[in-house]
Amino acid sequence: MSQTIHVIGLGAGTLDQLPVGIYRFLTNVETEVFTRTNQHPVIKELEQEGMTFKSFDHVYEKHEQFEDVYRDITKQLVEAAQRQDIVYALPGHPFVAERTVQLLLEHKSDHLHIKFHGGQSFLDPLFNALEIDPIEGFQLLDGTALDRSSIQLTNHLLIAQVYDSFVASDIKLTLMEDLPEGYPITIVDAAGSNNEKVTTLPLYELDREGTFSDLTTLYVAPQSSEHLTHTFDRLREVIATLRGPNGCPWDRKQTHESLRPYLIEEAYEVIDAIQEEDDDHIAEELGDVLLQVMLHSQIGEDSGFFSVDDVIRSITEKMIERHPHVFGDVEVGSADEVTSNWEAIKNRGKPKKDTILEGISEALPRLLYAQEMQKKASKVGFDWGDATLAFKKVEEEIKELQEAIEKEDTNEKELEFGDVLFSLVNVARLLSIDPEIALHRTSQKFKNRFQYIESIAKENGDELADLPLEVMEDYWKQAKELRKGEE
Repeated sequence: MSQTIHVIGLGAGTLDQLPVGIYRFLTNVETEVFTRTNQHPVIKELEQEGMTFKSFDHVYEKHEQFEDVYRDITKQLVEAAQRQDIVYALPGHPFVAERTVQLLLEHKSDHLHIKFHGGQSFLDPLFNALEIDPIEGFQLLDGTALDRSSIQLTNHLLIAQVYDSFVASDIKLTLMEDLPEGYPITIVDAAGSNNEKVTTLPLYELDREGTFSDLTTLYVAPQSSEHLTHTFDRLREVIATLRGPNGCPWDRKQTHESLRPYLIEEAYEVIDAIQEEDDDHIAEELGDVLLQVMLHSQIGEDSGFFSVDDVIRSITEKMIERHPHVFGDVEVGSADEVTSNWEAIKNRGKPKKDTILEGISEALPRLLYAQEMQKKASKVGFDWGDATLAFKKVEEEIKELQEAIEKEDTNEKELEFGDVLFSLVNVARLLSIDPEIALHRTSQKFKNRFQYIESIAKENGDELADLPLEVMEDYWKQAKELRKGEE
């Protein structure tokens, strides 16, 4: 035997706006009539006519999360329907902002039928109260589960389910991530009813208003994309404009090849900012790196080969694929195991390499190039395994360099000097030191100390080139002492 839950939409306003068919159905029903909340004008008027409703308002007091409230209501409805057919009356329309309806549909079966009986949604009277046209683009979101990433501020934004000041406070904090604190927010309560109230106030005052109920919706007018300078879409729009017909001549003439040095330069400037431990500077320099990514992506889009969407899709899919221990059911016990899995996934489906040294970018600085070769060779056991042993190799290579110098053979000196550098890279790798960063730091240290010598000489009215080496060494020592702890 099957039972039926009749889901009734009570509309957004008064009893006068209720369709005649639904009114007759409700007033002639001979079974229990449940309602999610009795805080609705139609409920009040029907109660005056003698109807009785079993409200779930008390369930809201039992739970801290709205999702738990809705699941509890659904559970009670399903249990009641096992005994007899029931009616479930809701504000508005059953398929507009009604989570319990979606949960009920999960229980729909041959033994439990769910029948819907229309109802006017609160959207029509909202559009009327706000005097807006939804064809311009609008978005309806649940205030009890507002996700910043889903908000489209360039559209008309409606936020429903603003039951109380606590929900309003959460909404305010979320919106203030993207909007100025004085941005006008409109509160619409009981739209379409005799008690309709529309109030506009600045965003920072939103949760101080105090007039919130089951019938409250917030309205946020569209924000111009020009003011959303912190959003990805605005950045993409700016780059497309710069590369467009009326854009910047410099940006328009750039190619992948012409931009190569800038990408390298910006990457090193990020390293400088990290070394300075200056968060604002790091953010600025990362923006410059992102600019390079966006320019290359726009060039690709202009040429019809790829866009920034392809760039993002590629890295997103790669991250998911290479982290099965996070996005799948693979278990790992250490960071080394993560690295091993990464390499295995990376090489999956690729033809076997002729050499394990294949795939190292020729564009890398030579210190990093050497380091990458050594890493690959170490994976098959060709490695000292210990920095102490590797350092002995450095001493051996220095001795061979000295011998080449004594022979005054330019070619051999160059080769032996390269051997010294290569062996030092090996020591750095085994000590978990990045040779590029180490050399970068030392170069910066030299620059700071040498500029100190220049400044002292200038203060004394001396020409640097005229100073004896001994004097410059004294100044060097002063600089070393002054900057101790900074470097």
